[in-house]
Amino acid sequence: MENKGLSMVTLTHFFRRRTFSREISGWDVPVYSKVVNGLYEKNLEYSNLDIIHDAYQLLETFYRNEYFYKNTLFNKLLLGVHSLNTTTALTELPVVSAKADFILINGKAVVFEIKTGLDNFERLDRQVTNYYKAFDHVALVTDIKNLNKVSHYPDLPITVGIYLLQENNRLKTIRKPLRWCKDLNKKAMFRILRKREYEDILLEAYHDLPSVPPVDYYKGCYGWFSKLPMEYIYPRFLGNLKNRSKVKNQNLFNEVPYELKSLVYFMNFSETDYIKLKDFLKRPARRN
Repeated sequence: MENKGLSMVTLTHFFRRRTFSREISGWDVPVYSKVVNGLYEKNLEYSNLDIIHDAYQLLETFYRNEYFYKNTLFNKLLLGVHSLNTTTALTELPVVSAKADFILINGKAVVFEIKTGLDNFERLDRQVTNYYKAFDHVALVTDIKNLNKVSHYPDLPITVGIYLLQENNRLKTIRKPLRWCKDLNKKAMFRILRKREYEDILLEAYHDLPSVPPVDYYKGCYGWFSKLPMEYIYPRFLGNLKNRSKVKNQNLFNEVPYELKSLVYFMNFSETDYIKLKDFLKRPARRN
């Protein structure tokens, strides 16, 4: 395996959903060919599984980017500590004006804000403030380069958990997240819910839905929603989010390589997708 100047940008695009979806569907994806040519000499032939494994090794060694962190959290926490039967993961969930990098929901929900060694802390205050409007547990995941900065960050609430992704890729708990519910905001949660989800909450509470013109329906639903007590809303809010991501076939998912676990999970694969993936991984890598 070589590394002919493969950049973090190239490897980041390589592990994106759009790239991966197009590649297993047989499309010609330039960034994929660029990685193949960057890893191996032209007279050598490798399978797509080899390419994925070696590209991921480069991420681990040189560019532990956001995807690497998410995939590590997914494998170490959801699959390693919890299970697909009891726990749901969400990613890139809009929360007020922020996007939650990674959320785990089982009996409780924890938002994980990722700060790799390549990130800055410019938006951290606003991100944490926004997360606490919809979730009562927040944690920061970072690496050793940022640990001193995180530990002495003046505006980081003591309730925010801190996890260190060590050089050996093990997660070390610096401090556990503590529950903080005083900033939970009904409007923030309502905006996260889909129509069917907030309707289910209203039907359970009122056994009815607002009878208003379509243009006023969203506002009418929020009006009813806002009158419910937070202790009623919050567990049902989490319950609806927990039902969003379900692995349809765990046996097929178990066959997905470690490097692709979170990517496949968040793409909500069908059985046809798994078949395409299995075939793709066995095929020789295409060169252009």
